Amino acid sequence: MQSSDIPNPSGFAQAGHGVLAVLGAGPADEAAVAAAARLATLTGGPWHAVLVENAQTRRRGEAARLCTLELLRRAHAQGAVTAVLEGHDAAAVVAGYARRHGCATAVVARDGTTSWWRAPFAQRLAQAAPGLDLVQVASSGGAQPAAGAAADAHVDGALAPHRYLAAAGASLATAIVALPLLPLLDVANVAMLFLLTVVLVAIRLGRGPAIAATLVGFCALVAAAPRRQYDVSEFKYAVALAVMLAVGWITARLTSDLREQAQAAIGREARTRALYEFARALSVALQTEQVFEITRRFLARTFDARAAILLPDDNGRLRWPDADADAQDRPPVLSVLDMAAAQWSFDHAAPAGAGTATLPSNPYLYLPLLAPMRSRGVLAVRVPDVAALLVPERRELLDAFAALAAIALERVHYVDVAQDAVVRMEGERLRNSLLAALSHDLRTPLTGLVGLSESLTLSRPPLAAAQLELANALRDEARRMSTLVANLLDMARIQSGGVKLNLQWQLVEETIGSALRICRWQLGTRTVGTDIPRGLPLVRFDATLLERVLCNLLENAGKYTPSHARVTVVARAADGELRVAVCDDGPGLPAGREDALFEKFVRGRQESSIAGVGLGLAICRAIVEAHGGRMHARNLPDAGACFEFTLPLGEPPPLPDGEPDPRDTDSNDLPIDQHEQ
Repeated sequence: MQSSDIPNPSGFAQAGHGVLAVLGAGPADEAAVAAAARLATLTGGPWHAVLVENAQTRRRGEAARLCTLELLRRAHAQGAVTAVLEGHDAAAVVAGYARRHGCATAVVARDGTTSWWRAPFAQRLAQAAPGLDLVQVASSGGAQPAAGAAADAHVDGALAPHRYLAAAGASLATAIVALPLLPLLDVANVAMLFLLTVVLVAIRLGRGPAIAATLVGFCALVAAAPRRQYDVSEFKYAVALAVMLAVGWITARLTSDLREQAQAAIGREARTRALYEFARALSVALQTEQVFEITRRFLARTFDARAAILLPDDNGRLRWPDADADAQDRPPVLSVLDMAAAQWSFDHAAPAGAGTATLPSNPYLYLPLLAPMRSRGVLAVRVPDVAALLVPERRELLDAFAALAAIALERVHYVDVAQDAVVRMEGERLRNSLLAALSHDLRTPLTGLVGLSESLTLSRPPLAAAQLELANALRDEARRMSTLVANLLDMARIQSGGVKLNLQWQLVEETIGSALRICRWQLGTRTVGTDIPRGLPLVRFDATLLERVLCNLLENAGKYTPSHARVTVVARAADGELRVAVCDDGPGLPAGREDALFEKFVRGRQESSIAGVGLGLAICRAIVEAHGGRMHARNLPDAGACFEFTLPLGEPPPLPDGEPDPRDTDSNDLPIDQHEQ
């Protein structure tokens, strides 16, 4: 242990060790905090400032306590970790705190008062923590806060002179009743009556009045004994009177300490109950307005404060509180400067306003509502007495209220999100059911309509030119309507999970050729080409569904490109996957909406004469993802659009002996002729 009056960082702690400033609600606290801050700066480690509250510090008075709490607030603003501890043995409490937080040095105020029955605080701390370096500082010379009157102030606000007069009156009343009984009772018995009075005075009025009652009773006994022909000079009666004085003094102190502890316990119980009731009330809130109303009501009941909760908009700017004239607890009216301070608190996620280091002159205290996911807003509180915010218990309770309100707001937010998701799911399910029923009922008559229209174009004798044109138009529209209904039915089946993949190891070239043959009428006069290298590996996929994907992409290219456009189908194998792309040199895709086109009922052009409902690309992506692949769209650098999907490559099974490998065939020999139309 090192004890000195002048800080000496060279021999007191290694860099990174904590420095602890111990406050005692005395005149040297400010010097202790300043010394601890300097030592922490020199060593580069953290520093702490603590106040241990007990009967001794409470005797210094409420004014001294508030000054110490203000000093703790300033230390916290300078970067210190502050705490208010409770314990009868301050040295043991400080030693435990130093061990828990890794403090190597303690800065304590030099104890100017000495007593023969109690060692100085520094000596007791050295005994409780032998490995802790001690630095003692003297008072800075400032005036000590007035404590006498505040220490004797009663909890109900009665003035100290009234309490002392009441204590003296109680002892005199006891003397009037007990002294006439001296001839019948022994002195010790009469002294017990005075002790009873002292205990009652200590419970009701405190330590000082109880001691005064003891002295008044002692003087009354001494003064009354000669009038009762009582020999006071006898040693045994002198001892009884002395014992009465000592017991009365000790009883007054113990009873006063118990009274203060009982009051502290009552205060803790009240804070705990307020916190419990607030949490229980918020647990049933399902709307943001309910959280607002509950928070304002409990803050008004617990702190006698007016409060408002400020929520951010989509841009992170706090909105003005709604003024509800019918509300029982209306929020306070905030000015532009108040909103600016609240916005600073929200942006920096730190308290501001009264009782803080940021804008302390502002009448409001702004507490950010920090929830587990993000900040939900700011709680603006205005209390009648700003000094009450310095009391750690009240400030901690207020911070707990803000935390509970933030959690409630986040819970309400996710309740709304869950309800919206349920509504969307139910709406989607209903829509899929309706589409499935509608498309299933329309599929059979549309199939017959397509067959009849094709038969009409092939009828004998041939139709006239005008009639043949009408028949071809009827056939094309019937095909489009049949494709549309098929898409509706496929999407409904995919969404309901009714599609089962028929996975087989196949050549993708065959599926591409089949899709080109089916969609030739939809491509019309457009130039169609393929870019498929030889020797592509076998891929495991459902040929029917993959053919639907290619047909939808080719049909999409036929819809949105001019008649002289070029459409190219490209296939490549790379990085463990097969990539197939359908590209064109048309007008391209809307900028920024490439991924949105794969949503259901979303089209590239919202207002267009082109037939369709926006399901083709959604079906394509659903089928590809069911195969374990991916699909995306992009604009080409020069002009046009490109839709690409991937399929995972696996390890195909070995071929039987003697069977030719289908990949050895010319990949350009597709089932349709390569043509330039």
